[in-house]
Amino acid sequence: MNIRYTKMHGLGNDYLFIEGDKYPGVDWPELSRRMSHRHLGAGSDGIILILPGQATDFTMRMFNADGSEAETCGNGIRCFAKYVFERGLTPKTDFIIETGGGPNRVVLATSAGRVVSVRSNMGKPKFERAEIPMEGPAGRVLEEDLDVDGTTVKVTCANIGNPHAVVFVEDATKVPLAEIGPKIENHPKFPKRTNVEFVNVIDRQNIVMRIWERGSGITMASGSGSCGAALAAMITNRVDRRVYVHLVYGTLLIEWADDGFCYQEGPATEVYDGEWPMESES
Repeated sequence: MNIRYTKMHGLGNDYLFIEGDKYPGVDWPELSRRMSHRHLGAGSDGIILILPGQATDFTMRMFNADGSEAETCGNGIRCFAKYVFERGLTPKTDFIIETGGGPNRVVLATSAGRVVSVRSNMGKPKFERAEIPMEGPAGRVLEEDLDVDGTTVKVTCANIGNPHAVVFVEDATKVPLAEIGPKIENHPKFPKRTNVEFVNVIDRQNIVMRIWERGSGITMASGSGSCGAALAAMITNRVDRRVYVHLVYGTLLIEWADDGFCYQEGPATEVYDGEWPMESES
């Protein structure tokens, strides 16, 4: 049996999309580790399963490159929406995708039957320490000192379906991500590990962000990470509540709206269709 998949990306954050209900009994964590390998597999930041919804239109499950399952994925959500619409799995341009982080409503902008951009409701952000989660006294985590192998970094934390620790720096593009990222991700203060974003503020409507993604390492972009970075900048009064997040391959628009929900808006791109031979799993 071969598994059919589609490689897609949101601003360089790439995933392999599989209609999971067609392949019962698959060890998805192990498959994600194999398929995601940049040299021995198809190469991706993980795999995303497209599944029927229960109380919603669809269900999404997302596995990182290391096989761990994540609650949600902002770039993955946009690609998911493009996939199901353009393949005729739904005629709707406004529908709900259930994720491990909660329901996510997506609204599609289309042209000639193709998805141009997707706006998704990432939910209401959480800022209390226990909701991140992070060890320590109750309250918000606002530029709090964190000892990382003898070096102190200041973290501001948010949860937008998954955990984020944000560090404000002078130039996010010059941070040694591979060195410091995993140390913060796996810091004992974070019992479920954490995504790590490094951010520098351009002005009150623009920030630059680079990310070390929990379970995947350095990625080119992150929808939820962009939300986490923007929210951290908002609650520390660095930016307004509608911000452009500049990533390696483009920009996402993040808005913390008056209704209390956080929205992200941006493109999704299909790369190719492929088949993965299951005999390679033996």
